[in-house]
Amino acid sequence: MRTWLKNNRGFLALLLGMGLLRTAVADWNPVPSGSMRPTILEGDVVLVDRLAYDLKLPLTHVVLARLGEPQRGDIVTFDSPRDGTRLIKRLVALPGDQVEVRAGRLLINGTEQAYSAPHEVAEPVAPGVIWPALRAREDLAGHQHAVQFLGGAGHGRDFGPVTLAADHYFMMGDNRDNSEDSRFIGSVPRELLIGRATRTLVSADILGRWSPRFERFVAPLE
Repeated sequence: MRTWLKNNRGFLALLLGMGLLRTAVADWNPVPSGSMRPTILEGDVVLVDRLAYDLKLPLTHVVLARLGEPQRGDIVTFDSPRDGTRLIKRLVALPGDQVEVRAGRLLINGTEQAYSAPHEVAEPVAPGVIWPALRAREDLAGHQHAVQFLGGAGHGRDFGPVTLAADHYFMMGDNRDNSEDSRFIGSVPRELLIGRATRTLVSADILGRWSPRFERFVAPLE
């Protein structure tokens, strides 16, 4: 055993370094669900900057130092406050904000966010299942990004108002009628934030034939 360890110490050091890199500095996460469509698609693998907000003790939620402040519009990976599941959503409201959703439209501190004129698309919701959807661009405090609405198929189209506690953040999926987010799991305390997703690394069409989507390789996220 000692001989094997000695002969493979370079490889083991590489594995240890990659593990520390992934748990403390940068991470890459496959996305299995459509809750962030059309920004992030099922089969995307996204790059996550773990140092965007906090330096943490690896493999824990213990914050060693605050490095940056989460902003409205950030795409964030975090552990669900309900059951610990790893999730990826858009941060839409900050500590102290009042959040409300009316007929699917987001209001922050009593002000409805601006939306472009919607256009209709055919949205795949399961293999072989297509649903009509509306897409628009939402101006979230100056951060513009795409959102999607599934009409009568949705849930959570009316919510709140609620006011966020200190160090708590409100997350929503861009696929507003098909996302289990802070409307259902509650606001997310800062210590459960993992990092900010910045771009897709690779992508494959998992609802089709697993063909690669080369146009999404190393593509920045809105």
